[in-house]
Amino acid sequence: MKIFADSACDLPKEFLEENNVELFTLRVHLNDAEYQDIDPKEVYDAMRQGAVPKTSQVSPEEFLVAFEQLAKNNEEGIYIAFSSNLSGTYNTAVMIATQLKEQYPNFNLKIVDTKCASLGYGLVVKEAVALRNSGLSLDELTSRTETIASHMTQLFTVEKLDYLAAGGRISKSSAFIGGLLSIKPILHVEDGKLIPLEKIRGRKKAIQRIIDIMVERGGDFSNKTVGISHGDDLEFAEEVKSLISVKLNPKSFDITLIGAVIGAHAGPGTIAIFFTDKDYNPQ
Repeated sequence: MKIFADSACDLPKEFLEENNVELFTLRVHLNDAEYQDIDPKEVYDAMRQGAVPKTSQVSPEEFLVAFEQLAKNNEEGIYIAFSSNLSGTYNTAVMIATQLKEQYPNFNLKIVDTKCASLGYGLVVKEAVALRNSGLSLDELTSRTETIASHMTQLFTVEKLDYLAAGGRISKSSAFIGGLLSIKPILHVEDGKLIPLEKIRGRKKAIQRIIDIMVERGGDFSNKTVGISHGDDLEFAEEVKSLISVKLNPKSFDITLIGAVIGAHAGPGTIAIFFTDKDYNPQ
């Protein structure tokens, strides 16, 4: 069974290659050039110098080539996709798959809209890999993947509001005033959209508030993995890990660099935390 994901999952290439996960790449547009594969640190460094990168979805051609190969090989597969409310990628994949179904009636591909981003999305992909490796059928795997995605809590705080303003997430006047007051917004993903939750003064206080929210939403962490992704600030991510560990003592942590696609909008210094909510009961 083939698993597909896209580059908004922020998983290391080594993991994807070792586990036979085929990656579709969203594009990053930076300084008048388009990149399919760019080191996220280059994007962050450019943003620190004032660049305003843009992103675009996976091309229809990329989906067509991969999905048609699956159909011709008579294989079954699942594409676990970046939130449809943050990118048109999911809808394009559905369109291509629908067209191929007319040509290949036995084409068996499931497409899951995770409504997740960054490592929250990545943790869903990791769980799907483990489930596939345990021998689940495609239907069972799809159902379980949809369930974990629906229970993924995703909390973000950014270092500078300017980056969100540049991407149209907040107004430029709000970013200016927030910068003067050292306001750090806490955002979460709700129905696949990035939604402001609270405004906190100071980065450390924002993290403490996020940990409080983790207690409220996550319940018992003794059997949970907490994902932490960062905008080129591993040192602070490790500090956040220590704070969470003292308060919640989760089973494990997964720390990764926020990739170029998500990072182009969130900016350097972003910290994002991911975990399944207290209503999630793994089978």
